[in-house]
Amino acid sequence: MLVRRLARPLLGSMFVLGGLDEARNPQEKRPAAVGVVQFLREKTALAVPGDTATVVRIDGVVKLVAGVALGLGRAPRLAAAVLSASLVPTTLAAHSFWKIDDESDRGLQKQEFFKNASMLGGLLLAVVDTEGKPSVAWRTRRAARRLSRNVSHAAENTSESAERVARNTRKALPV
Repeated sequence: MLVRRLARPLLGSMFVLGGLDEARNPQEKRPAAVGVVQFLREKTALAVPGDTATVVRIDGVVKLVAGVALGLGRAPRLAAAVLSASLVPTTLAAHSFWKIDDESDRGLQKQEFFKNASMLGGLLLAVVDTEGKPSVAWRTRRAARRLSRNVSHAAENTSESAERVARNTRKALPV
């Protein structure tokens, strides 16, 4: 409990600050995002706005809102999933160190890339954190087993009742 109350705001803070910066200054991030936005337009069925700066601003607002939600513990699993989905293209666009020739710049971008990969790991842990409660999948399987058991029991009782009615009917009918 205490760990979650500390970890969620710490993890969300980076996205709140980064999202706020993206929303306020999309032109600064625009050059790095052009390739990802172009890929999304051409290779997916998503309705992506024509202006890359608008896409960057939307991504910033999404990160800001999801970061605040994660930090406050409001729908934390959903917030972490949204942040994960936003972090991957951002990382690929902004920190593609394998494309850089200058060694010092490459080293810096590699460090940033793996920092984001580490943050993705933390987000994925937050996505699967059920806070000690059974997961939806477990509850669904349990409910299905109960339903199956109840249906079987009802079917057995119905068969027994039908046989009893048939016997009583035969006894009551004159031959």
